[in-house]
Amino acid sequence: MNRRTFLWGATATAAALSTPQLSPAAQADLSPVFKEIEKRHDEAVLRLQTWIRQPSIAAENREMNEGCELTMRMLRDAGFQSVTKIPTDGQPGIFATLDAGAPRTLGVYFMYDVKQVNPAEWSSPPWDAALVDKPGLGKVVVGRGAVNQKGPEATFLAALHAIHGAGRKLPVNLVLVAEGEEEIASPHIPQIVRRPEVIAALKNSLGIFLPDAGQELDGSITVQLGAKGVVELELVSSGERWGRGPAADLHSSEKARVDSPAWHLVHALNTLVSPDGNTPAIPGFADKARPLSAAEKAMIEVAAKRIEEETAKKQMGVKHWIGDVSWRESLEMLMSRPTANIEGLVGGYTGPGGKTILPHRAVAKLDLRLVPDMTAAEALAALKAHLVKQGFGDIEVNMTGGYDPNSTSADAPIIQKQLALYKRAGIDPIILPRSAGSWPGYVFTGDPLHLPAGGFGLGHGNGAHAPNEYFLIESTNPKVQGMDGAVRSYVEFLYEMAA
Repeated sequence: MNRRTFLWGATATAAALSTPQLSPAAQADLSPVFKEIEKRHDEAVLRLQTWIRQPSIAAENREMNEGCELTMRMLRDAGFQSVTKIPTDGQPGIFATLDAGAPRTLGVYFMYDVKQVNPAEWSSPPWDAALVDKPGLGKVVVGRGAVNQKGPEATFLAALHAIHGAGRKLPVNLVLVAEGEEEIASPHIPQIVRRPEVIAALKNSLGIFLPDAGQELDGSITVQLGAKGVVELELVSSGERWGRGPAADLHSSEKARVDSPAWHLVHALNTLVSPDGNTPAIPGFADKARPLSAAEKAMIEVAAKRIEEETAKKQMGVKHWIGDVSWRESLEMLMSRPTANIEGLVGGYTGPGGKTILPHRAVAKLDLRLVPDMTAAEALAALKAHLVKQGFGDIEVNMTGGYDPNSTSADAPIIQKQLALYKRAGIDPIILPRSAGSWPGYVFTGDPLHLPAGGFGLGHGNGAHAPNEYFLIESTNPKVQGMDGAVRSYVEFLYEMAA
């Protein structure tokens, strides 16, 4: 008996806590598929490693066509009969369909791009997709994109391979949309989703499904009913555009008589927020922000009792919430507050030691998070109008990406089926109104489709956007499923959606 088989057997009892259990008849019916999952384990791991080894960084325009072609090949291998590259004004998207002859259709959202890396910060090279043992957790694959989002996506494809390998047809038809710009705030996804053929294929679907490695280390699951919107942008202050300050870097002694574009930018930034830097102060920016409903506050009240505050603080490396508010209040703020955040400031010399210059140019990278019923277009317009009114109309405002918030009702069938599967597994999921992060679900939940959307999946990973990102392959933690258990959850989800 190999180690993987041993681990699966050793956690069989605990698996009832983490793998959805269907009726005995359905379990017997799916047993050939489950055998295929185990049989194809090494193949599934290799598929994920191959995908991780393809960088595909949109922010650097690095190997994007190669990443798109690899994703298309993987979709064809998984049974999609039609896989089409969709050109955009940025990186290409993908539109794929799998017609199983089923009465119902499920939409699927993929991304194939990943965040930038600094290899010096990693314990193993980010493109090696190394398999390493993680104490207390099991064998993991380490690499950029391991959990965000290639691990869950490759695991979902493994479910399709297992179903086909067992000689079965999928219980639902699939319509898949993939983009290569999620990590730069999806500036061109409407050019993919709003094509007539894509709209026609999606409009009668049950909803949009996002593969997710949803388990925390204690086995718990949080279901999020949407996500905040986002605007990513740059503010650029330059002597050329301002008409003051230098047109090129000067010796810093000239500051005695020459204006500074860098200080000009700092003063502009100060007008965007309250004196403590925590509340957006842009007139009109948050006028349409929808307050939390009584039902949403009730969700948060329950979540505050079930999620450990000290664990959250430790994971983030923080000791205080804004204003030293309570744990429940911090969760309400996380769900309901729009934000204006500085991602980075760049200007002048930033190398070792000092360099006495007066920079001619300074740049601030910002993101604005939006809650329902705010829109990205209105947020950007409010920011621009504010800068002009405050005397900073010369500062360039370059939106690099962004989109509106999205919401799905807890009563939507796709959400109810997810909850039913989790509960059948012995997991009582935590439900929150939305994610404080963002994904471009508005193209599905908004006009013209108005489809529900939600992430689903067992398994575990961590380190998205950070060094040493990983996805769990073989679990030694009885509360958390490894890759095979995650594949099983996707198989059962597809059959649940067909029921």
